Amino acid sequence: MRRKLLALALVGVAVLATAGLALAADGGFAPQHAHSPNAHRINDAYWLVMGFTAAIFVLVEGLLIAFIVKYRARGRARTEEGAQVHGHSRIEIVWTSIPIVIITIIFGFVFYKLPGISSAPKASASSGQDIQIKLDAHTFYWQFTYPNGAVSINDLHVPVNRVVQVNIHSQDVDHSWWIPALQGKFDAIPGNPTKTWFKADQTGTYRGQCGEFCGVYHATMRASVVAQSQSEYESYLASLANPLELGGQEWTGACAQCHALDGSGGYGPAIKNNSILTQAQGLRTLITQGLNQRAPVANYMPPVARGWTDAQVSALLAYLKARVYKESASGG
Repeated sequence: MRRKLLALALVGVAVLATAGLALAADGGFAPQHAHSPNAHRINDAYWLVMGFTAAIFVLVEGLLIAFIVKYRARGRARTEEGAQVHGHSRIEIVWTSIPIVIITIIFGFVFYKLPGISSAPKASASSGQDIQIKLDAHTFYWQFTYPNGAVSINDLHVPVNRVVQVNIHSQDVDHSWWIPALQGKFDAIPGNPTKTWFKADQTGTYRGQCGEFCGVYHATMRASVVAQSQSEYESYLASLANPLELGGQEWTGACAQCHALDGSGGYGPAIKNNSILTQAQGLRTLITQGLNQRAPVANYMPPVARGWTDAQVSALLAYLKARVYKESASGG
């Protein structure tokens, strides 16, 4: 009796521990709380599959434990066989039919939800036109181009309750755009543009991560979507007209991903006091064409500014001249 109670207690603790992990906010087995219609539908499909798999797991493991206890040896010799059962047509039909029914339900539910995941809702007069964003994935940062031509790095600002169409491109290697609270994972593959959409249902910052291993600093390739009011969104776009704002984002979002700006850490060499920063043409060539692209990784620098406009390169140069040269000179 004590053994049975101990076994039941251990099973209970395991179930409670698993349930706690599953229900942990943004962790464990549970997906992040959805804040976009397509993400809600993805989560609905997830929980349906999770419900079936959890029920099957409990049933199978429960029967396994029950059979182990009920049909244990009980003093029989190890060479003695237990009672044998040869075929049971009714049971075989049942355990063949149930998986077919489960798979049919899952397929039907997923195909019912799929249009709302892949296709954005039609724009209405009250919600306004969809916002078209061009996303360019680089090693190791994200670049967003807004409808007015403004550019931001790593942080995408959007108005709340507006459909945002994200047109995904890669400037170098395979990446994967993923903001779990807003949409599923979409690959960014060179020469093969893809697209997705979302509609943030409340203001806030939604964080994500590149979902495809893309190089030594893949882990630092994070992204954020900042959902804000329409007036705040328009104010932010206006701020990007200042070259120092864009240049600062390029300096900290693109350059700092690999280089140590403060003299410590970083995969690439520290560059804050490097003389190349004072050479406009040399720096332009370096960031747009890269360095030693056939050399070993230690001596290699990708063309981080591939696809940049002249205005973007000029913004970085203006920021370096206004904020970095002076600090380097005073520090020296």
